[in-house]
Amino acid sequence: MRALARANKVRLARAELKRRIAGGEIGVADVILECPWEADSMAVADLLMSQRRWGHTRCRKFLAQIPMSEQKTVGSMTERQRRTLAAILTDSNPMPAPGPWLTARRMSSDEQHRTAFVGS
Repeated sequence: MRALARANKVRLARAELKRRIAGGEIGVADVILECPWEADSMAVADLLMSQRRWGHTRCRKFLAQIPMSEQKTVGSMTERQRRTLAAILTDSNPMPAPGPWLTARRMSSDEQHRTAFVGS
């Protein structure tokens, strides 16, 4: 019963951590550097994919840049790995600039016509 209670506590704490990451309250780089108890046995891939716009493919490509397995737990990372991963996450732009399709939807029809002629 104690093991079940502990598992439920960890599961709920991880769900809350993932919600905070998805909501932008806390960054993945901060979680990796601080390594709170709820993230200690969590896979790096699970942590990365809790960010908005991060799925399996983006996570796999990101981790392929550095020699790190998707199943590596946050708690088993060395200090050097933590700093390196946090620096890469901080330097990379997780939210790319909106593409022309998004910009075009926000423009009025007159602005769209002017932009189309300027770009030609």
